[in-house]
Amino acid sequence: ELRCQCLQTLQGIHLKNIQSVKVTPSGPHCAQTEVIATLKNGQEACLNPEAPMVKRIIHKML
Repeated sequence: ELRCQCLQTLQGIHLKNIQSVKVTPSGPHCAQTEVIATLKNGQEACLNPEAPMVKRIIHKML
């Protein structure tokens, strides 16, 4: 689908709850960079790519 997947974002989430992180750069589908964390319980959470805690999570996970 050519639209943003993240309507709302979290400022951070505990690293131990995250299974994987996917970063989608901005493009024709969405004007903003999207960070989607897959949690160990199977849920997905959108994270704010500008939040300091999220930047640390991305650095550790990727």
